[in-house]
Amino acid sequence: MFSAGSESHRRVALVIQYLGTHFYGWQRQPNHPTVQQTIEEAIAKVCGKVTVLHGAGRTDTGVHAAALVAHFDTSSLIPPQRWAKVLNAYLPEGILICGSTEVASDWHARFSATWRRYRYTIYTAAIPNLFVKQFSWHYYHDRLDEQLIHQALQPMLGEQDMAAFQRAGSSRPHSRLDLQEAICWRDRDFVHVEVQASGFLYGMIRLLVGQLVDVGCQRLSIEAFTSRWQEKRRIEVKYAAPPQGLCLLAIGYADHPFADHPFVQSASHQQTLALNDNHVITLV
Repeated sequence: MFSAGSESHRRVALVIQYLGTHFYGWQRQPNHPTVQQTIEEAIAKVCGKVTVLHGAGRTDTGVHAAALVAHFDTSSLIPPQRWAKVLNAYLPEGILICGSTEVASDWHARFSATWRRYRYTIYTAAIPNLFVKQFSWHYYHDRLDEQLIHQALQPMLGEQDMAAFQRAGSSRPHSRLDLQEAICWRDRDFVHVEVQASGFLYGMIRLLVGQLVDVGCQRLSIEAFTSRWQEKRRIEVKYAAPPQGLCLLAIGYADHPFADHPFVQSASHQQTLALNDNHVITLV
Protein backbone atom coordinates (compact mmCIF):
# COMPACT_ATOMS: atom_id res chain seq x y z
CA MET A 1 0.00 0.00 0.00
CA PHE A 2 1.42 3.35 -1.01
CA SER A 3 1.64 6.07 1.62
CA ALA A 4 0.23 9.51 0.88
CA GLY A 5 2.87 12.17 0.63
CA SER A 6 5.81 9.79 0.09
CA GLU A 7 8.47 10.88 -2.37
CA SER A 8 8.10 7.77 -4.54
CA HIS A 9 4.36 7.18 -4.72
CA ARG A 10 1.22 9.24 -4.47
CA ARG A 11 -2.50 8.65 -4.84
CA VAL A 12 -4.07 11.40 -6.92
CA ALA A 13 -7.82 12.09 -7.07
CA LEU A 14 -9.49 13.76 -10.04
CA VAL A 15 -12.88 15.41 -10.49
CA ILE A 16 -14.02 14.88 -14.06
CA GLN A 17 -16.66 16.23 -16.44
CA TYR A 18 -17.53 14.50 -19.69
CA LEU A 19 -20.09 14.44 -22.44
CA GLY A 20 -21.34 10.89 -22.81
CA THR A 21 -22.29 11.57 -26.43
CA HIS A 22 -18.71 10.88 -27.50
CA PHE A 23 -18.12 7.67 -25.52
CA TYR A 24 -19.36 4.14 -24.93
CA GLY A 25 -19.69 4.77 -21.22
CA TRP A 26 -17.11 5.06 -18.47
CA GLN A 27 -15.67 1.55 -18.22
CA ARG A 28 -12.89 0.40 -20.53
CA GLN A 29 -14.04 -2.10 -23.19
CA PRO A 30 -12.52 -3.53 -26.35
CA ASN A 31 -13.02 -1.80 -29.71
CA HIS A 32 -14.95 1.21 -28.38
CA PRO A 33 -13.77 4.55 -26.93
CA THR A 34 -14.60 5.00 -23.24
CA VAL A 35 -13.88 7.72 -20.70
CA GLN A 36 -11.74 5.52 -18.45
CA GLN A 37 -9.60 4.32 -21.36
CA THR A 38 -9.14 7.83 -22.76
CA ILE A 39 -7.92 9.28 -19.45
CA GLU A 40 -5.72 6.24 -18.74
CA GLU A 41 -4.04 6.71 -22.11
CA ALA A 42 -3.44 10.39 -21.31
CA ILE A 43 -1.85 9.46 -17.96
CA ALA A 44 0.34 6.89 -19.74
CA LYS A 45 1.57 9.55 -22.19
CA VAL A 46 2.57 11.76 -19.27
CA CYS A 47 4.26 9.14 -17.06
CA GLY A 48 5.35 6.61 -19.67
CA LYS A 49 3.68 3.65 -17.98
CA VAL A 50 0.29 1.91 -17.91
CA THR A 51 -1.84 3.29 -15.06
CA VAL A 52 -5.26 2.12 -13.84
CA LEU A 53 -7.86 4.81 -13.14
CA HIS A 54 -10.50 3.87 -10.54
CA GLY A 55 -13.84 5.67 -10.89
CA ALA A 56 -16.48 6.30 -8.24
CA GLY A 57 -19.16 4.91 -10.54
CA ARG A 58 -19.90 3.70 -14.05
CA THR A 59 -22.07 5.40 -16.62
CA ASP A 60 -23.58 3.85 -19.74
CA THR A 61 -23.10 4.88 -23.34
CA GLY A 62 -24.41 8.40 -23.89
CA VAL A 63 -24.71 9.30 -20.18
CA HIS A 64 -22.96 12.49 -19.02
CA ALA A 65 -21.07 13.40 -15.83
CA ALA A 66 -20.77 16.83 -14.18
CA ALA A 67 -18.41 15.82 -11.35
CA LEU A 68 -17.35 12.17 -11.37
CA VAL A 69 -14.45 11.42 -9.00
CA ALA A 70 -11.65 8.98 -9.79
CA HIS A 71 -8.15 8.18 -8.53
CA PHE A 72 -4.86 6.65 -9.66
CA ASP A 73 -1.45 5.89 -8.13
CA THR A 74 1.69 7.40 -9.56
CA SER A 75 5.39 7.80 -8.89
CA SER A 76 5.56 10.90 -11.08
CA LEU A 77 7.11 14.04 -9.60
CA ILE A 78 4.28 16.17 -11.02
CA PRO A 79 2.59 17.97 -8.08
CA PRO A 80 -0.88 16.48 -7.49
CA GLN A 81 -2.62 19.85 -7.96
CA ARG A 82 -1.10 20.20 -11.45
CA TRP A 83 -2.38 16.90 -12.84
CA ALA A 84 -5.67 18.47 -13.98
CA LYS A 85 -3.92 21.02 -16.18
CA VAL A 86 -1.38 18.49 -17.47
CA LEU A 87 -3.98 15.89 -18.44
CA ASN A 88 -6.29 18.40 -20.11
CA ALA A 89 -3.54 19.08 -22.63
CA TYR A 90 -3.76 15.43 -23.76
CA LEU A 91 -7.52 14.91 -23.61
CA PRO A 92 -10.03 15.32 -26.46
CA GLU A 93 -13.07 17.55 -26.48
CA GLY A 94 -15.75 15.95 -24.39
CA ILE A 95 -13.58 15.33 -21.30
CA LEU A 96 -12.39 17.95 -18.83
CA ILE A 97 -10.44 17.38 -15.59
CA CYS A 98 -11.77 20.12 -13.31
CA GLY A 99 -9.43 19.50 -10.38
CA SER A 100 -6.79 17.20 -8.93
CA THR A 101 -5.41 16.66 -5.45
CA GLU A 102 -3.47 14.16 -3.33
CA VAL A 103 -5.41 11.76 -1.11
CA ALA A 104 -4.45 9.17 1.49
CA SER A 105 -3.25 5.77 0.31
CA ASP A 106 -6.32 4.01 1.74
CA TRP A 107 -8.80 6.45 0.18
CA HIS A 108 -10.75 4.99 -2.75
CA ALA A 109 -12.92 6.89 -5.24
CA ARG A 110 -15.53 4.12 -5.29
CA PHE A 111 -15.40 2.43 -1.89
CA SER A 112 -14.99 5.63 0.15
CA ALA A 113 -18.07 7.22 -1.46
CA THR A 114 -21.20 7.58 0.67
CA TRP A 115 -23.66 8.69 -2.03
CA ARG A 116 -24.14 9.38 -5.72
CA ARG A 117 -26.55 11.88 -7.25
CA TYR A 118 -28.10 11.76 -10.73
CA ARG A 119 -30.41 14.05 -12.64
CA TYR A 120 -32.61 13.11 -15.59
CA THR A 121 -33.88 15.95 -17.81
CA ILE A 122 -36.97 15.76 -20.04
CA TYR A 123 -37.64 18.46 -22.63
CA THR A 124 -41.39 18.81 -23.16
CA ALA A 125 -41.78 21.57 -25.78
CA ALA A 126 -43.49 20.46 -29.00
CA ILE A 127 -40.77 21.93 -31.21
CA PRO A 128 -37.32 20.24 -31.07
CA ASN A 129 -34.33 22.27 -29.87
CA LEU A 130 -30.92 21.38 -31.29
CA PHE A 131 -29.08 22.98 -28.36
CA VAL A 132 -30.61 20.65 -25.76
CA LYS A 133 -30.95 17.53 -27.90
CA GLN A 134 -27.87 15.73 -26.55
CA PHE A 135 -28.72 16.59 -22.91
CA SER A 136 -32.41 15.69 -22.64
CA TRP A 137 -35.19 13.33 -23.69
CA HIS A 138 -37.54 15.16 -26.03
CA TYR A 139 -40.90 13.93 -24.77
CA TYR A 140 -43.82 16.04 -25.97
CA HIS A 141 -46.54 13.49 -26.79
CA ASP A 142 -48.40 13.89 -23.49
CA ARG A 143 -48.56 16.56 -20.81
CA LEU A 144 -46.38 15.48 -17.87
CA ASP A 145 -47.58 16.26 -14.36
CA GLU A 146 -44.39 16.79 -12.37
CA GLN A 147 -46.31 16.79 -9.08
CA LEU A 148 -47.58 13.26 -9.71
CA ILE A 149 -44.02 12.13 -10.48
CA HIS A 150 -42.73 13.75 -7.30
CA GLN A 151 -45.46 12.08 -5.23
CA ALA A 152 -44.65 8.70 -6.77
CA LEU A 153 -41.01 9.02 -5.73
CA GLN A 154 -41.60 9.67 -2.03
CA PRO A 155 -42.45 6.09 -0.90
CA MET A 156 -39.08 5.01 -2.33
CA LEU A 157 -37.06 6.92 0.28
CA GLY A 158 -35.03 4.90 2.77
CA GLU A 159 -33.68 1.35 2.60
CA GLN A 160 -35.39 -0.33 -0.35
CA ASP A 161 -35.07 -3.26 -2.73
CA MET A 162 -35.01 -1.82 -6.25
CA ALA A 163 -34.85 -5.12 -8.17
CA ALA A 164 -37.67 -3.92 -10.44
CA PHE A 165 -35.27 -1.34 -11.89
CA GLN A 166 -32.18 -3.46 -12.51
CA ARG A 167 -31.11 -4.38 -16.02
CA ALA A 168 -29.91 -7.90 -16.78
CA GLY A 169 -26.15 -8.45 -16.64
CA SER A 170 -25.48 -6.81 -13.27
CA SER A 171 -22.75 -8.33 -11.10
CA ARG A 172 -24.07 -6.63 -7.94
CA PRO A 173 -24.68 -9.21 -5.17
CA HIS A 174 -28.00 -7.66 -4.07
CA SER A 175 -30.48 -5.01 -5.16
CA ARG A 176 -30.97 -3.10 -1.89
CA LEU A 177 -29.87 0.51 -1.45
CA ASP A 178 -30.49 3.58 0.66
CA LEU A 179 -32.45 6.17 -1.32
CA GLN A 180 -31.67 9.47 0.40
CA GLU A 181 -33.54 12.01 -1.72
CA ALA A 182 -35.83 11.90 -4.75
CA ILE A 183 -37.44 14.98 -6.28
CA CYS A 184 -39.14 16.11 -9.48
CA TRP A 185 -39.82 19.66 -10.61
CA ARG A 186 -40.60 21.67 -13.73
CA ASP A 187 -38.67 24.65 -15.09
CA ARG A 188 -40.79 25.89 -18.01
CA ASP A 189 -40.36 23.25 -20.75
CA PHE A 190 -38.01 21.09 -18.70
CA VAL A 191 -38.99 18.40 -16.20
CA HIS A 192 -36.15 17.23 -13.96
CA VAL A 193 -35.98 14.05 -11.87
CA GLU A 194 -33.12 14.05 -9.35
CA VAL A 195 -32.20 11.10 -7.16
CA GLN A 196 -29.51 10.65 -4.51
CA ALA A 197 -28.68 7.22 -3.07
CA SER A 198 -25.90 5.19 -1.48
CA GLY A 199 -25.51 3.45 -4.82
CA PHE A 200 -27.43 2.62 -7.98
CA LEU A 201 -28.29 -0.57 -9.81
CA TYR A 202 -27.28 -1.22 -13.40
CA GLY A 203 -29.64 0.83 -15.59
CA MET A 204 -31.77 1.87 -12.61
CA ILE A 205 -32.40 5.57 -13.31
CA ARG A 206 -33.33 5.11 -16.95
CA LEU A 207 -35.75 2.28 -16.13
CA LEU A 208 -37.19 4.32 -13.26
CA VAL A 209 -37.74 7.40 -15.45
CA GLY A 210 -39.42 5.25 -18.09
CA GLN A 211 -42.00 4.27 -15.47
CA LEU A 212 -42.30 7.78 -14.02
CA VAL A 213 -43.23 9.20 -17.41
CA ASP A 214 -46.19 6.80 -17.46
CA VAL A 215 -47.15 8.12 -14.01
CA GLY A 216 -46.74 11.73 -15.14
CA CYS A 217 -49.06 11.34 -18.11
CA GLN A 218 -51.51 9.26 -16.02
CA ARG A 219 -51.14 6.00 -17.92
CA LEU A 220 -50.00 4.44 -14.63
CA SER A 221 -51.38 5.32 -11.21
CA ILE A 222 -49.08 6.05 -8.28
CA GLU A 223 -50.54 3.04 -6.49
CA ALA A 224 -49.83 0.70 -9.42
CA PHE A 225 -46.32 2.10 -9.80
CA THR A 226 -45.59 1.65 -6.09
CA SER A 227 -46.87 -1.93 -5.94
CA ARG A 228 -44.87 -2.75 -9.08
CA TRP A 229 -41.51 -1.89 -7.53
CA GLN A 230 -42.38 -3.01 -4.01
CA GLU A 231 -43.34 -6.44 -5.32
CA LYS A 232 -40.23 -6.48 -7.59
CA ARG A 233 -42.26 -7.12 -10.76
CA ARG A 234 -39.37 -6.50 -13.14
CA ILE A 235 -41.23 -8.10 -16.05
CA GLU A 236 -43.69 -5.16 -16.03
CA VAL A 237 -40.93 -2.54 -16.40
CA LYS A 238 -40.95 -2.54 -20.19
CA TYR A 239 -38.64 0.21 -21.40
CA ALA A 240 -35.86 2.59 -20.36
CA ALA A 241 -35.62 6.32 -20.96
CA PRO A 242 -32.90 7.22 -23.50
CA PRO A 243 -29.37 7.83 -22.14
CA GLN A 244 -28.76 11.43 -23.22
CA GLY A 245 -31.08 12.89 -20.58
CA LEU A 246 -29.07 11.39 -17.71
CA CYS A 247 -26.19 13.10 -15.89
CA LEU A 248 -24.14 12.00 -12.88
CA LEU A 249 -24.13 15.20 -10.84
CA ALA A 250 -21.91 14.53 -7.84
CA ILE A 251 -20.30 11.97 -5.56
CA GLY A 252 -20.40 12.34 -1.77
CA TYR A 253 -17.68 11.47 0.75
CA ALA A 254 -17.42 11.77 4.52
CA ASP A 255 -14.29 13.86 3.96
CA HIS A 256 -14.56 15.05 0.36
CA PRO A 257 -11.16 15.70 -1.28
CA PHE A 258 -12.78 18.45 -3.36
CA ALA A 259 -15.12 19.87 -0.72
CA ASP A 260 -14.17 23.46 -1.57
CA HIS A 261 -14.15 22.98 -5.32
CA PRO A 262 -16.82 25.03 -7.17
CA PHE A 263 -17.99 21.95 -9.08
CA VAL A 264 -18.50 19.89 -5.93
CA GLN A 265 -20.96 21.24 -3.39
CA SER A 266 -22.21 18.50 -1.06
CA ALA A 267 -25.75 17.56 -2.17
CA SER A 268 -26.30 21.18 -3.18
CA HIS A 269 -28.59 22.25 -5.98
CA GLN A 270 -25.88 24.75 -6.93
CA GLN A 271 -23.87 21.81 -8.33
CA THR A 272 -26.20 20.59 -11.04
CA LEU A 273 -26.57 20.42 -14.74
CA ALA A 274 -29.05 23.13 -15.67
CA LEU A 275 -30.53 24.89 -18.66
CA ASN A 276 -30.47 28.66 -18.75
CA ASP A 277 -32.84 31.15 -20.33
CA ASN A 278 -31.28 30.58 -23.75
CA HIS A 279 -31.67 26.81 -23.50
CA VAL A 280 -27.90 26.28 -23.46
CA ILE A 281 -26.31 23.79 -21.10
CA THR A 282 -24.49 25.54 -18.24
CA LEU A 283 -23.07 24.61 -14.85
CA VAL A 284 -24.47 26.70 -12.00
